[in-house]
Amino acid sequence: MKKIIAALIPAVFILLLSACTEQPKPEDKFQEYVRLWNSGNFEGMYNDLSSDVQKSTSKEEFVSRYKKIYSGTGVNHLKVTYLKPEKPQDSKDKKQVSLPVSIKMDTMAGPVSFEKKAVLVKEERDKKSDWYIKWDPSYIYPQLIGNEKVSVRTLNAKRGQIYDRNGSPLAENGKVYQIGLIPEKMMDKKTEILSKLSKELQMSESEIMKQLNQSWVKPGYFVPLKELSLEDKDRAAKLTEIPSVSARQVPARVYPYKESFAHLIGYIGPVIKEDLEKHKDYSAQDQIGKRGLEQVYEEQLKGKNGSIIYVNGSNKTEKVIAEKKAKDGQNLKLTVDAGLQKKIYTQLNNEPGSAAAINPSTGETLALVSSPSFDPNKYIHGLTQKEREDLTTNPNNPLLNRFSYAYAPGSTLKPLTASISLENGIDPNKTMDVKGLQWQKDTSWGNYYVSRVHEYGTPVDMVDAMIYSDNIYFAQKALELGKDTFTKGLKKFGFNEKIPFPYPITSSKTGDIQSEIQLADSGYGQAQVQMSSLHLALSYSAFLNKGSIVIPTLFLNNEQSIWKKSVMSEDHAYQVLDMMKQVISNRRGTGYGLHDLGIPLAGKTGTAEFKEKQGEKGKENGWMVAMNTENPRLLVSMMIENVQDKGGSAHIVSQMKPVLKDYLK
Repeated sequence: MKKIIAALIPAVFILLLSACTEQPKPEDKFQEYVRLWNSGNFEGMYNDLSSDVQKSTSKEEFVSRYKKIYSGTGVNHLKVTYLKPEKPQDSKDKKQVSLPVSIKMDTMAGPVSFEKKAVLVKEERDKKSDWYIKWDPSYIYPQLIGNEKVSVRTLNAKRGQIYDRNGSPLAENGKVYQIGLIPEKMMDKKTEILSKLSKELQMSESEIMKQLNQSWVKPGYFVPLKELSLEDKDRAAKLTEIPSVSARQVPARVYPYKESFAHLIGYIGPVIKEDLEKHKDYSAQDQIGKRGLEQVYEEQLKGKNGSIIYVNGSNKTEKVIAEKKAKDGQNLKLTVDAGLQKKIYTQLNNEPGSAAAINPSTGETLALVSSPSFDPNKYIHGLTQKEREDLTTNPNNPLLNRFSYAYAPGSTLKPLTASISLENGIDPNKTMDVKGLQWQKDTSWGNYYVSRVHEYGTPVDMVDAMIYSDNIYFAQKALELGKDTFTKGLKKFGFNEKIPFPYPITSSKTGDIQSEIQLADSGYGQAQVQMSSLHLALSYSAFLNKGSIVIPTLFLNNEQSIWKKSVMSEDHAYQVLDMMKQVISNRRGTGYGLHDLGIPLAGKTGTAEFKEKQGEKGKENGWMVAMNTENPRLLVSMMIENVQDKGGSAHIVSQMKPVLKDYLK
């Protein structure tokens, strides 16, 4: 046994000696280097660089530079692969070898991939021989040489534009005057210049100085102060007469129809912190929709920015590493008619109110108006503190979008009450014989009475009640129907549900009817009943469409379809429509002021009252709905607040009349 062991000792010694003298392989070294590279361990990578590379670049410089390049170009999913050859290299007596490597990654400008030969050199360190990487910047990107810099530039997508049905721009990518000054050119006239600018730009001197004191400002730089519409050519010219002040044209979002479309179209503005948290692909330099369609359709309008990664080469050349093209935003083509919208806005005359106009046959929305309003261009140009205060403190609240809200419809609900009554077997020829202007069901109502404006001394049937707008008659019909049947009838018109419309509109409400008094008041559009001007217009479309309500559309080329089918029979729709014709044609009709237009019209007026208790004089909102019965291409619903001292619903009839004259004759 001892002889066997003795015989084995020389063999083991030879094996150990062989292991100790085995030469390191460049392939093994490079595979370890690839592992460090894939994990982003630039510190470890530096330790395996060749001596000449380490002499020319410190560890701090190496790590900082390449980490910044990868981070700044948005590198992720980095995959470095040693392309191991089928036949291994014989590196036994070599001082330098080249090994193939594949580098792939995703960047903010798209995927990047390339192959190169990695050079490894054999060096003696600490009495040990090993292989080290002869690194150069092209390992990061092949276009990169020496100390050249890698840059990134955003390729901005063009925001989609918004057009009306005739191609008129409602929101476009135009230009504005940018007014600014160059500080060093003020010289010794600073006090005088600031005073003039403050007056002309309606900015306080402190606001101007705030711009001039920004950290990036240098004496010779142009400092923007305010933007002006290109329509303000004379004003811009006058401003440039002030020493140091100049004007230049810059790209900007422009809203040609100003106040008339402000609530529907909205405006854009700089992103804020909350926007960046919600939209991860936005940058601090981006603009975003702040209200209106600009906000609702931000994703479609915005498009997708592109980017380009490039090397700043010699002679100001750009060596492109990767490029992702910008994808421009979609244009929106609306069904609205800009001329009609502007006309309605003009007729509202800055009084608080709203209006909706539709094509009752197709469901196309032709106008959505809120008054008073504001000029969205001023948000683009930059509101002064005073302008902002004027908007927020105005008692008529021009920032409130009234067409998106629901209000008590008053007597414009009566055609709906009439149709529900007919659908439930109530005889329209049966008369109501009530004397005087007030009525209550019985003494259980206490001091509460339903009131009407006129009493003609004869029994009233449904046609008469519609013509005269008799509150007592329709209060009695609601009571006759009962709470459940009346509410069910309103729900058939779309009450208490979301309108299928691409712009947010408050749902109309039946209200929570808790008493006979509330039910009676609901029958003529008071109590807690609420409707938006758009829903009111849609509801009236049923009288022209054989009892069915169309789906409202806002974008051109949408297919016509029905939202509510057969909310009433065709015969009942015709009967109520005929009643509304007489509202305008009959001398005693509340809409008689429109009869002389010579247009076959049907419609209904309404007044919704708001007061603390019966007997007091409160505020009144006036309503009017009108439509052409022979050529049903326009149906308008309009509401004006506070008409109590302006003739009530007669005021709104006079305001709507020019609209119908211009667009239906």
